[in-house]
Amino acid sequence: MRAPLILVTVADHDADVDPARIALVNARYADGIRRAGGLPILISATASPAQRTAAFASMDGLLLSGGADVHPDRYGEPIDGAVEMDVARDALEWEAIAAADARGLPIFGICRGMQLLNVHRGGSLLQHVEGQVGAAYPATPALTHPLDVQEGTRLAEILGGVRAPLAVNSYHHQAVTPDRLAAGLRASAFADSPRGTLVEGLEAPGERFVLGVQCHPERTESSPADLERVWSAFVQAAARTPGAEQEGAETGGVAQSGT
Repeated sequence: MRAPLILVTVADHDADVDPARIALVNARYADGIRRAGGLPILISATASPAQRTAAFASMDGLLLSGGADVHPDRYGEPIDGAVEMDVARDALEWEAIAAADARGLPIFGICRGMQLLNVHRGGSLLQHVEGQVGAAYPATPALTHPLDVQEGTRLAEILGGVRAPLAVNSYHHQAVTPDRLAAGLRASAFADSPRGTLVEGLEAPGERFVLGVQCHPERTESSPADLERVWSAFVQAAARTPGAEQEGAETGGVAQSGT
């Protein structure tokens, strides 16, 4: 079986930020996919229309990575705390989600990716929360807080017997709150904050894998080992997509079984 192709939306190396840091951050997402048996294909907002079309057609799953704030225009609100917005990336990921939806592909959103997924589904964001951002990556140690995973959710099923709150890293200043959660999504994990309860895990009901987490499981030095199971579940879901299964059959392979 060939490895499922995972399209990873990432920050632009040509953006006005430290290129070495961007390369390091982007590599961590790719490593997470590889550890789980997938083949990452990175794409940024500099991709041409032809490159986007080809990438969307070839992907077996979509990973929306972390990064800059989503522009509040996307959810019809004025700027009230959002900073360093990336409208070009907003547009790319909007297209990518639509392409994944059209084909029923798995989607995994991390930090900004979870937030954008919520906005795409009709939700909105709390534009600033104090005390949720630690030292700039890759500085250590990371700021952490407890994550309360909700029983009966896909996330809880993936994590298996884990029931005690997980200590997860925190690199965000925007958030999804229960009242801003999109109607078609459900909360799978919560965390406390100075602004009240935050939704730090969300998912779509049903069989299709559509899941987001606010923390950064690609940063293994500050993530509980249990979160490695989320990478595996995502890549396994991508391996079961019709394109991946068919190509695996044509090459004599057998698709991986899911969790």
